Amino acid sequence: MPSPRRLLALAALLVSTAAIIPPGHQGPLNQPPPAVTAPTTDNDAIAQTATQVNQKTAPPVDTPPNAVIPPVSVTAIDGTVTNTTVSDVAPNSNSKRRRRRFGKRQSGFEKIFDGLAADQHDASIEGTAYLTYTVVSNATYNVQDCLDWCTTIQGCEQTSADNRLTLKAADGESTASLTPDTPDGYELVFGPTDGANNAPGYMGFSFIDQYDVDACAQLCNGRGADPNGGGCAYFNIWRAVVNGVPTTYTCSMYYLVADESTAVNYGQGDLVVTLSRGYARKSALIDGGFEGYTACDTFCLTASYANWIGTSPSGGDTDASIIYFPAYAHTGNVSALLGAAFGDDADAGTLTPAQPLQTDSGANYVVQCFMASAFSGPQIEATAKVDILWNGVRVGGTSGYTEYTFVQASVVGTGSDKLSFVGGAAPAWTFIDDCKVYKA
Repeated sequence: MPSPRRLLALAALLVSTAAIIPPGHQGPLNQPPPAVTAPTTDNDAIAQTATQVNQKTAPPVDTPPNAVIPPVSVTAIDGTVTNTTVSDVAPNSNSKRRRRRFGKRQSGFEKIFDGLAADQHDASIEGTAYLTYTVVSNATYNVQDCLDWCTTIQGCEQTSADNRLTLKAADGESTASLTPDTPDGYELVFGPTDGANNAPGYMGFSFIDQYDVDACAQLCNGRGADPNGGGCAYFNIWRAVVNGVPTTYTCSMYYLVADESTAVNYGQGDLVVTLSRGYARKSALIDGGFEGYTACDTFCLTASYANWIGTSPSGGDTDASIIYFPAYAHTGNVSALLGAAFGDDADAGTLTPAQPLQTDSGANYVVQCFMASAFSGPQIEATAKVDILWNGVRVGGTSGYTEYTFVQASVVGTGSDKLSFVGGAAPAWTFIDDCKVYKA
């Protein structure tokens, strides 16, 4: 027989449960989440760090000609100067940098400066974004050989002729006419312009030693999630010119997608922004924030609509639903609910997109969502549980009492994939919002 203390605890729990107004009846949250303001770009930190890095290099004296172009280096992270590689910074990013970043330059070279007279001591370039060098005949000062070789090197934009031919990565003003290949899993939002984003959802920045959009994409994919905003959804790459000299290349990362309307940072002091482009990460999941449900402007719910389908087991009632009510949402106006919306049963519901997800077969993806099991308070929500299923196999989930928490799971695409969320057992309800399925 249970002890008197145990009986009192059970009685208190029953009273507490009976007092809860279910979400379907617009019940209040046990503890409303705190308001969070999305941080904006820290332009001062970026400008200050740009004065500290030194990315000027030249051919090492002990390196043979035609050496393999080294991988992109990361020279600063969130204000701390470093010297590492993209793969070291973003080891969990499965995206692969492609060999091709810019189209080969076929013509249109222009002279940037003249050398000194033959009887005067001269010097070769030491500058930003050095790639590699070759040797040409020193019998004549053959500039055309230099230009011809540059057109065969991916990313070559500038040459310097002495006894050796030195190549630099895309760095001149004419670079704007060269369009980088869009990184896999992304789409171009704007650019090139001379304004960098000053936008909400800012996560931080990295400096890299070449104008390489694939490197920025890797850094974005591998960036740790913001606890309030989630994974990186957008990056802005731009070139910093300090005192007229190209100095570094900035990758600013955001969990909210920005656009050209916020590309209003044209520089500070001696720093000028150039060649700014914005790229947004593409989600294979349509309407992962459920904002396509617009049946009302105050409070309403449904088991299904055009983009999502909620199902209940036999005898269950609205065990998976979509609710228009801003107070329940992580962001926006709408969220999904697992568990009987009106508290009529304790069955688990299933929520799934209306259409299979179109993916690339064999490619790595990551499912990202925010989930909250806090409606009924810590004691009752202790039994809350939601499973994330990918083609019927559990790949992740959440359990226990939580305010809105970022949850993610790694999956592999098959070409046409079924994503499902299964769980909820009223009064241990779970809300789901802001879901995305990104290429990893």
